Amino acid sequence: MGISIWQLLILLAVVILIFGTKKLKNVGGDLGSAIKGFKSAVKDESAGENSNTQNKVEQAEDNTAGTESVKKEDKV
Repeated sequence: MGISIWQLLILLAVVILIFGTKKLKNVGGDLGSAIKGFKSAVKDESAGENSNTQNKVEQAEDNTAGTESVKKEDKV
């Protein structure tokens, strides 16, 4: 019901015969660098979202503080 180890080995042998080891090494390296790039982009994006959320909170706090000082000045 699943793929046995022998079927995987035969498939690997056929792929090596078709593409060759040098081409497979290049494809593996390209795939590895693509995965690294994707992971770093996801990490940067999540860090950017966290900083954007913090900036929004800080801006909201600044806006509220500014409104309170204006209200105090109006009363005087």
